[in-house]
Amino acid sequence: VAPAQHELAPVFSTTNIATDQNQIMMEVMKKVATKHGLICLLHEKPFAGVNGSGKHNNWSMCTDTGVNLLEPGSNPYDNAQFLLFLCAVIKGVDEYQDLLRISVASASNDHRLGANEAPPAIVSMFLGDELTEVLKAVETGSIYIGHKKVNVNVGVDVLPPLPKDTTDRNRTSPFAFTGNKFEFRMLGSTFSVAGPNIMLNTVVAEELSGFADELEKADDFKAALNALIKRVISEHKRIVFNGNNYSEEWVQEGAARGLLNLKTTPDALALLSSDKNVALFEKHGVFTKEEVESRQEILFESYTKTLSIEALTMLDMVRKVISPAVIGYVKELSETALAIKSAGIDADVSIETELVKKLSALLSAAGRHSENLTAALLKARSLGEGEIAANCYRDDVIPAMQLLRSDADLMEELTAKKHWPLPTYTDLLYSVN
Repeated sequence: VAPAQHELAPVFSTTNIATDQNQIMMEVMKKVATKHGLICLLHEKPFAGVNGSGKHNNWSMCTDTGVNLLEPGSNPYDNAQFLLFLCAVIKGVDEYQDLLRISVASASNDHRLGANEAPPAIVSMFLGDELTEVLKAVETGSIYIGHKKVNVNVGVDVLPPLPKDTTDRNRTSPFAFTGNKFEFRMLGSTFSVAGPNIMLNTVVAEELSGFADELEKADDFKAALNALIKRVISEHKRIVFNGNNYSEEWVQEGAARGLLNLKTTPDALALLSSDKNVALFEKHGVFTKEEVESRQEILFESYTKTLSIEALTMLDMVRKVISPAVIGYVKELSETALAIKSAGIDADVSIETELVKKLSALLSAAGRHSENLTAALLKARSLGEGEIAANCYRDDVIPAMQLLRSDADLMEELTAKKHWPLPTYTDLLYSVN
């Protein structure tokens, strides 16, 4: 996708094993890279303007005998089973959008989510046009006309064949059905896959628990199942979106549907300890209230510390590396222009003069923006490491960093290569053969 960027596709396994294997793979990649004189950057967005990195979490449910519960059926029993488990996922994702967003929230992943290379911060599901039409027909009791132009009276007993190649077309969706599994695409490249899978497993378990309570006491199981599936589709179809998730229109449409748009990590983390989420985790024995709150505190602390380190590093680079180098280049330009004039040479030194003016202005701006960033950082650090501090980092520190970054980028464009003290993107990205 980008220079020096590579993809690794592990073999699918059960969640616990796959999680451990994923952690080991990240560790091995870093160690092997070091042996070859390279650095394995797992950061979600190490280079502005260049594609970032993420993980696609392929998730499904199987019985203890290996039956995939998200595999569309070929007989009435399997059809009913597929629709029931599909509806559990649809309902779970809709009711717990916040938990899925929280599971992929970090300072570094905020750079990636919402850019035109990764899913937006809005959680939605892609089912493909064909499966979506099938669900619509089930909901309304209407005749379904499939891709083969055959009329099918679909329902719990009857499903048309769903070719897998019609389900994997939308690469912009954060949560896409791909034939017999869902692909959760919002994960950052530094993440453990444990968190997102804990959330997915818990919310789907909650929905299946509710379904079981309803169906087990039904006098007419088939009628109750039909009614349940129709109701879930009707009440939760807002979460299904098969269009372009990168578009601004979808942001507006998502808001109209009442979907959450938790753009930043502090927005998302604030919801982790909500009453509904604590009740969910306690009901299923996943976390106690205290454990949820402690994890929330740790995540806020991680966010604030990451941004504090980044801001301090940026200030150090500008003050001790970039500004002195640019000052040296300005001095050389000034001395060159002065020498030409002193020698009595009738030559145009406007280029040197203009460069000196531009770089001097940028040095001045960088100085001001460094002071502003220092003030914002001191303010944020005085607030501790919780939610209030996280909001300050988001609202004050990050914008101040962006302004200072802009100054440095412009100085890099104008400074001669021999004077620029840091590797350029070209040096970094194209030096790996």
